[in-house]
Amino acid sequence: MTIKATYYGANGWLIELDNTRILIDPWLNGDLTFPPGDWLIKGELDKEVEIPRGIDFLLLTQGQPDHAHPPTLEKINKSIPVIASQSASNVVTKIGFNQINTLKPGETFKKKNINIQASSGASVPNIENGYIIESGIDSIYIEPHGFLDKNIKPRNIDLLITPVIDFSLPLAGKFIKGKTVLPQLLKIFNPTTVLASTTGGDITFTGIINKLIKVDGSVEDMRFLEDSSTSLINPEPLKEYKFEKS
Repeated sequence: MTIKATYYGANGWLIELDNTRILIDPWLNGDLTFPPGDWLIKGELDKEVEIPRGIDFLLLTQGQPDHAHPPTLEKINKSIPVIASQSASNVVTKIGFNQINTLKPGETFKKKNINIQASSGASVPNIENGYIIESGIDSIYIEPHGFLDKNIKPRNIDLLITPVIDFSLPLAGKFIKGKTVLPQLLKIFNPTTVLASTTGGDITFTGIINKLIKVDGSVEDMRFLEDSSTSLINPEPLKEYKFEKS
């Protein structure tokens, strides 16, 4: 069986399992802004990307604009089925998508060969979603902020898509806990491969919050993986990675 994964920078991914193409948290065109305005934080893509073709499902982990990005979602076919957290469902409903499947942590979406189970993710401020995605013998875990659901039981997962760096703000503390959570993820999931996510891509950020963010860790810091059977990849944007097993 084969898993394919293409990184779009930030939280965006296109994954393919058993010929099913799932677009995750896409930010492919337009600027990224948060209320109350650009002065707080603004993201600009160095290069915009076309919406990929042949999407079977749109999967959204959060309702925040860096996960459910309205300018990008406006350009996606509104008949594509959406699987999303409650807050992300609210966003796509306003945009006009007509097949929306809202999952709370612990709930599962099943369609033909695909099984998607929601896990408890980051609180920003509401509890958002991570997901375990399965098709046949292939499996993926994705959660973009490094928040691990305590109710997940140990099991083998082929591919982890997770941040590997911690980001924090004064007073607010860590809002991305990739470096902190990675050892726990390795223990629980025993993955074959980790794809670093959330903090990559050709993107320029400006604004007050961007100046206050403290970064802890890097892909190069993950030296403890050298003695592990797990490989860590810092993905190049727009490059397709293929993972095969017999």
